[in-house]
Amino acid sequence: MKILVTGALGQIGSELIDTLTDRYASENVFATDKKTNNQNFDCKFEKLDVLNYESIENIVTENNIDTIYHLAAILSAVAEEKPRLAWQVNMEGLKNVLEVAAKHDCAVFTPSSIGAFGPNTPKNKTPQDTIQRPTSMYGVTKVSGELLCDYYHTKFGVDTRGLRYPGIISNKTLPGGGTTDYAVEIYYEALKNGHYECFLEQDTQLDMMYMPDAIKAAIELMETPADKLTHRNAFNVTSMSVAPRDFANSIKEYLPDFTVEYKVDQTKQKIANSWPNSLDDSAATKEWGWEAEYDLDSMTKDMLDKLSVKLGIDFKIKE
Repeated sequence: MKILVTGALGQIGSELIDTLTDRYASENVFATDKKTNNQNFDCKFEKLDVLNYESIENIVTENNIDTIYHLAAILSAVAEEKPRLAWQVNMEGLKNVLEVAAKHDCAVFTPSSIGAFGPNTPKNKTPQDTIQRPTSMYGVTKVSGELLCDYYHTKFGVDTRGLRYPGIISNKTLPGGGTTDYAVEIYYEALKNGHYECFLEQDTQLDMMYMPDAIKAAIELMETPADKLTHRNAFNVTSMSVAPRDFANSIKEYLPDFTVEYKVDQTKQKIANSWPNSLDDSAATKEWGWEAEYDLDSMTKDMLDKLSVKLGIDFKIKE
């Protein structure tokens, strides 16, 4: 297997690369991003603009790529500020990757999101197959991307696969302009300052996932035999349904003096209000055996433990 990762310097890509190189060997993984490499990847890295079809094709042909993890995208909050750019990057970039994949027989993984749902979607235990009428540009591109991947599979036989990710929480990479960024920031601020100003209302319920589970889900899906998949693209996956208040209470179990103030960003709150409270991921469980490993408490323990080391803060989890 020869794997190309676009958007490798983003939140998911930065950690996916490490797992892929461990699993498939560094010589079989090729990391790319539009930005200059600031990571110590144990694999080849090249600058790549996914809006340049020829550049994608050159990397695929020169390195005999057969699998593409296409992660390059503009995230939700930034997409609302720059909707035209979001459409261009999220859709034209995807189309270029799918065109190259169709021509050179590559499998393609593309992440979708809970942002693909809208205010008319059932809010609780949102089904795998349901109405999708998002009201954000990010959501519009995610629904369009799901449909485009389905089309390239049925029309051109491209082995397209994807996940509807919830908010993703990482102890290694900083947030990149998403509506669920608070769920990462809150841990940093708890350790550094003992206080956090949250941009969402305290009871805003959203699905979340710890990064190890996000990486695990992507790789497990791509390794599943094709004949086991019914849905193929945009599987609902989740680990926990939580609100800012839940994060605060979980952190207070280990940092009792931690405080949170809620200063709502109306743009982000509007986006969050249009998303589901919780997802039904039973299709992923049935078709390829998906099961999350982390819940809120086990994630909080790991986040505080890892971040305290990263930040040079003297902190130990008391069992």
